[in-house]
Amino acid sequence: MGEQAVTGEAGATPAPEPDAGTAPQSNASTAPEPEASAAGGGAASRTADIVPGPGGVMTDEVGVVTGELTLRTEYADGQVALRVQYREADEWYAVTGGRAPLADPAGLDAVHTIAVGLLDRPEG
Repeated sequence: MGEQAVTGEAGATPAPEPDAGTAPQSNASTAPEPEASAAGGGAASRTADIVPGPGGVMTDEVGVVTGELTLRTEYADGQVALRVQYREADEWYAVTGGRAPLADPAGLDAVHTIAVGLLDRPEG
């Protein structure tokens, strides 16, 4: 899975990584979009269903949105952007402050995972 730093005596075996099955469970389902491909710097996106905590998610277009939402993390032209929509609605809204440069499109999954972790708060 991830890389581990090995310290100590030569030949020492690093400690095993924590069991992925013990991580807290989220009700967010993350799935790549079918057209998700960032090869050559093109566009790609990831989506997840989320339920934000109290206060919802602030958007540029309509202010705060609450309830059952879908989060989309998009990569295009060296930028990553977060958008949300009410589940199964047609309109997408830009998350306020949810745009940043991203030099390597391979980082899209990590950015999406972090965004889901920050915004999906069904327990408050």
